[in-house]
Amino acid sequence: MATQDGGEGAIMDTEPIPKEAEALGDNAEKAEAEATSHTDAGNATTQDSSISNGEDADDEQEKVDLKIIWNKNKYDLKIAVDSTGAKLKERIHALTGLPPAMQKVMYKGLLPEDKTLRDIKVTNGAKIMVVGSTINDVLAVNTPKEVIQQEVKAEENKKEPLCRQKQHRKVLDKGKPEDIMPAIKGAKERLPTVPLSGMYNKSGGKVRLTFKLEQDQLWIGTKERTEKVPMGSIKNVLSEPIEGHEDYHMMAFQLGPTEASQYWVYWGEEEPTENQTGD
Repeated sequence: MATQDGGEGAIMDTEPIPKEAEALGDNAEKAEAEATSHTDAGNATTQDSSISNGEDADDEQEKVDLKIIWNKNKYDLKIAVDSTGAKLKERIHALTGLPPAMQKVMYKGLLPEDKTLRDIKVTNGAKIMVVGSTINDVLAVNTPKEVIQQEVKAEENKKEPLCRQKQHRKVLDKGKPEDIMPAIKGAKERLPTVPLSGMYNKSGGKVRLTFKLEQDQLWIGTKERTEKVPMGSIKNVLSEPIEGHEDYHMMAFQLGPTEASQYWVYWGEEEPTENQTGD
């Protein structure tokens, strides 16, 4: 500190502030401002997050009402128009239980999975056809053949024997024909070269069967006429033993595509097998 004479007041000399101190001061103010800025920004982010979490983005999208038709059933579905075909399949799966991989979705042709409903111009109220089978349906179709055969056989066993049915009883109740040929239960022979007589047809009239092997024909003879039937036209031969006389059978030659074309004979011997139809 220095004083000067001459009545002038004292003057205090001050030392200049170092540049390093000025820099530190500036940095402190800057740091404080940045901290305040980050705090405000953090508060703003928290507020924005709370607002966005309360909104469903899908609710803001434009939607279309569709009518899904599958397996004779109809389902109503509302979906965003910018959803892809793959997304639509997922929604159909939720409605029907039909897996997307097993769906064929039709709208003016096969609906592409990679395009949106807007792209293919799906409009409000559009009908979407769905073709496909569920896993259960597929398993039912692929049921082993042996299981099906067993079920069919079990069902057949439940049926009333043919010889008890009214339409056949009226013939069987006549009893054995007088000229019936002897039969041996369990014996199997080749088709006979002589006529088989001693049988009735469904009208109770006498009938005779003659196998004309050289002509590949079966002759069915009655009192009125003889019908010559090509062997190849016989679609099937149905045979069933007669209760109480199991060594004799009642047989039907199916001469057409339906049961109505069956020609019945009664008190015939057991039906010939393939091994019996030798040359």
